[in-house]
Amino acid sequence: MKSGAALCGLFFSRLSLVRESGERVNTVVRSNPLAGLQRAELQELGRKFVVDKELGTKYEGLFQRAAMLAQDPLSFREPNSEFQTNRGLGAERDALERELTHKWDQPKRLYALVITCSLGAVVQGWDETAINGANTFYQDAFGITKNKWLYGLVNSAPYFCCALIGCWLTEPLNHYCGRRGAIFISCVISSVTCLGQAFTQTWQQMLVARFLLGLGIGPKSATIPVYASECTPPTIRGGLVMMWQMWTAFGIMLGLLFNVAFLHLGDGVDTNLCSDKLKNLLTYSCSVNWRFMVASPMFCPLIVCALVYFSPESPRWYIKKGNYKSAFESLIRLRHSNIQAARDLIYIHVLLEAERRISDRRNRIVEVFTIPRNRHALQASLIVMVLQQLCGVNVLAYYSSDVLVPGGPGRDSKSVTTALLGSMGFGIINFVFALPAVRTIDTFGRRNLLLFTFPLMALCMLLTFLLDRIPNSGGRAPLTLIGMYLFAAVYSPGEGPVPFVYSAECYPLYIRDIGMSIATAVTWFFNALLTITWPPIKDSIGSAAFTVYAALNLVGFVFILLLVPETRNRTLEELNSVFEVPSRDQAMYGMRQLSWFFGKSGEQSGVSRDEGELRCRLWESGPAGGDDRNFPADISPSPVSRMA
Repeated sequence: MKSGAALCGLFFSRLSLVRESGERVNTVVRSNPLAGLQRAELQELGRKFVVDKELGTKYEGLFQRAAMLAQDPLSFREPNSEFQTNRGLGAERDALERELTHKWDQPKRLYALVITCSLGAVVQGWDETAINGANTFYQDAFGITKNKWLYGLVNSAPYFCCALIGCWLTEPLNHYCGRRGAIFISCVISSVTCLGQAFTQTWQQMLVARFLLGLGIGPKSATIPVYASECTPPTIRGGLVMMWQMWTAFGIMLGLLFNVAFLHLGDGVDTNLCSDKLKNLLTYSCSVNWRFMVASPMFCPLIVCALVYFSPESPRWYIKKGNYKSAFESLIRLRHSNIQAARDLIYIHVLLEAERRISDRRNRIVEVFTIPRNRHALQASLIVMVLQQLCGVNVLAYYSSDVLVPGGPGRDSKSVTTALLGSMGFGIINFVFALPAVRTIDTFGRRNLLLFTFPLMALCMLLTFLLDRIPNSGGRAPLTLIGMYLFAAVYSPGEGPVPFVYSAECYPLYIRDIGMSIATAVTWFFNALLTITWPPIKDSIGSAAFTVYAALNLVGFVFILLLVPETRNRTLEELNSVFEVPSRDQAMYGMRQLSWFFGKSGEQSGVSRDEGELRCRLWESGPAGGDDRNFPADISPSPVSRMA
């Protein structure tokens, strides 16, 4: 077996061939609007910024220094820098230096905000899987066991609401109420509707309650990743924002865990005491278990409401509203020092001003589709969002109990208990394997994680199908669980965290609400399609339905390879140049990248294996002291990884 360094050396030798061919695909144009300005001009810009934005004359010196840092974040290390010559600036110099050497050392207020967003994600996952165990009972109680389309419709109702209504409320809610307000309102709706599901007496009532639940799920899913991404520094943005998916996985696990906890509450699992023949499935003793299951998520959103009330608002949202004073105050709460807050504020400002100058200023919805930079971001965002559903993960999250219980509804207590315990194991693995993604998403990149995991997910789905067909004395559940668990282990660090992180960061600020609304609406629509179609598909072709998702994972690999660029370590504003690359050029780059893995033209690049291994080590160690090495375009660190 080749060593890691040798393989990486071969990778870089092949990569050099593509670079030397003249293809400059995916290269980030380091277009800092402050580049080329002299020191006096930067100081005047900082002074004028304070006056124009009415920040107070006491901050003039601070913003003059901040303007120089916004042009070159490492300028404070220069011997003739004011940070080196003025002893009174020692605290600022130390804060800037520590930012480079300890990227995870962030203010407690920032981590409190991340915890708030993480609990919002827990609500999301819990809302989704609370129905998993209840499926086993309420379809009997409501008399929809034989109507698989109706059964699927009830389960999919929240996601149709998200796609058709909920996500489109995101933009007006964010515009008028801010990020915090949108999160607060959506969590209140989630709490009330979860409680409402517990009191339903007919499938029509359950359908309405679950449909209204989508009004809480949609705006929350579109707002929280954006809120987290706008408040975190770029070098840890991916790791912190991906906590949305990691804690969604935790919420999924909690939903499945509470399904097991409430399973034996009352007499619902005892078919001798509760059955359709006895006409008592909706009585308290026979339905209390599944009613507690669907109501179990109702308290967590109330905790989020309390926490978000005390959290700072997004500084970028304040800037969008023209309130620079509040934006600065918010950044001060989210950074260790005033100089960091001032630098980030002025840097965001100049980049957004440059963005406004190149905008045609037409209708924002029109600009999403007519401006190439926006259209390419939408395209990539929709690809990763749709594929998150088409990979088949939510079939296992929502219907694992039905998949694992032989013979359909109306089964014995032992088989139901085994199924729900197996489902709980799926939730635990889904969460545990999401933990490494906090670091890997910013280390290996979004694109690389997707390219690595999609083929493996296809294999796991195929394995689930094959194992489900093998009879064994203990029933099919244990063998089927092997494929399900392996799929969860592969999905969680890859396609699990990437889509919402990617979508939250790829759009420019002025259309971010609209872009995120479109992306989340599309993903929830495909979630609804998957949820409503699984019962009839499974009823028609049995476990062969898993092979459909195996094939879709392979299709997904091709789309990621050809049309999804890397966004790792870019500021939210510097991503403009990433998405200005034409789709045709990006696809050509993907085709050449694919050839590296098959070993074509590996020795034609003129780059030796030793040189390739050296480049591998340089890549792994990252940039030092602002060294602008000639990294491959797809994995090159941005100058903004100045804080790495």
